[in-house]
Amino acid sequence: MHNPYDDPAVAALYDTFNPWAPCDDFYLDLVMDAPAALDAGCGTGLLLRTARAHGHTGHLVGLDPADAMLDIARSHTRDVHWTRGDLATHTWNGGFDLVTMTGHAFQELLTDTTTVQALTAMRTALNPGGLIAFETRNITARAWERWTPDHPWTGTLPDGRTVTDTHDARPITPQGLVTFTSTTTDADGHEILSTVSTLRFLATDHLDTLLAAAGLTVAERHGTWDRTPLTPASPEVITLARPA
Repeated sequence: MHNPYDDPAVAALYDTFNPWAPCDDFYLDLVMDAPAALDAGCGTGLLLRTARAHGHTGHLVGLDPADAMLDIARSHTRDVHWTRGDLATHTWNGGFDLVTMTGHAFQELLTDTTTVQALTAMRTALNPGGLIAFETRNITARAWERWTPDHPWTGTLPDGRTVTDTHDARPITPQGLVTFTSTTTDADGHEILSTVSTLRFLATDHLDTLLAAAGLTVAERHGTWDRTPLTPASPEVITLARPA
């Protein structure tokens, strides 16, 4: 399957539409407390390069399948091990005190099989006492219903240009899959980019079944980045898990 983030033009826009946010503060605290951390699906490496800038002196590895994203990460710092691939192509037997999967990358795991495989790879990469942290959008909050052209998002590129991003989502499938088109336009309304993506939304009880199948148990569960307990209206299902 084509990865849109392999396109340098798409990768160049990523940080504009995904600036530092409370989710990053949440994960940064975890990384700073971990002597060795692996960020699976690291994208442009914002989390790990910020950790390094904040004085993290341990072993940091950013893993991502898109060369274009890693090129941006390397342009900021080479003091992190930026590695091309994913949890299916790279495995570790210990070595990390923390494994993260941020930016809703967990929702790109579209089947039970790939999800359990990824969770198992995260578990086997942990040192004794290690922690896994990731988030997925809460299916009961039905975020995809707001992914419509009348909910645009506008940002400013480093060169000062204003761009607008809109989504157009199809109905959710019985398997929890939502496919949507993202269209980026400039200030004059001219289309710059158009990409099609698919994400999976999981019920929390099914997520916990998959965690158990991968040999993991929930250590903490939150519904927002300030650690508010999960409710049906919570936007996120934030999971911290440890080996069972």
